[in-house]
Amino acid sequence: MRLAIIGAMLLIAPIAGAAEEKPDATVKMTGKALSVGVGYSWGNGVLTYQGKDYPFSISGFSAGDIGFNVAELSGEVFNLKDLADFNGNYTSFAAGITVAGGGSGATMRNQNGVVINVWATTQGLMFKLGVDGMKVELTK
Repeated sequence: MRLAIIGAMLLIAPIAGAAEEKPDATVKMTGKALSVGVGYSWGNGVLTYQGKDYPFSISGFSAGDIGFNVAELSGEVFNLKDLADFNGNYTSFAAGITVAGGGSGATMRNQNGVVINVWATTQGLMFKLGVDGMKVELTK
C-alpha cells in the first residue's frame, strides 16, 4: 500500500510542479480517434507561442479501446525554449488526470523535454491521445 501511495505521488509531482509555472505557450487541438482494439488518432491544432499562431498536425496509435471519438482539447506547453523543440513524439509520463467539472486530461513529454498538459473542452466526450503516444509536427 505504501509503495502504491509513493508511486502515485511521484506521478503527480510533475503535474503539480508544472501547474505552478507560467506556461511558455498554449495549444488548441481538434482530434478524432478510431479504435477496434488497436486504434489510430489524428487531428490538427494551433500552438500559440510568443504571440504568434503555428498550425500543427497530430497522429498516433492507441491500444485497448473500441469506438470512434471526437473532441476538442486545449492545454498549456512548458519547457518550450525553441519553436523547433515542439515537434516530436510525445508519450504520457503521468496517469490521466481529472480536471474540475469532470473533464479528462493528460500530461505528455517529448524527446526535447517539452511538456504538454491537455484537457478535453467538449463535455461528454472523451478523447484518448494514445497509450503509445502521438507524433506532433508543425505544418506550413
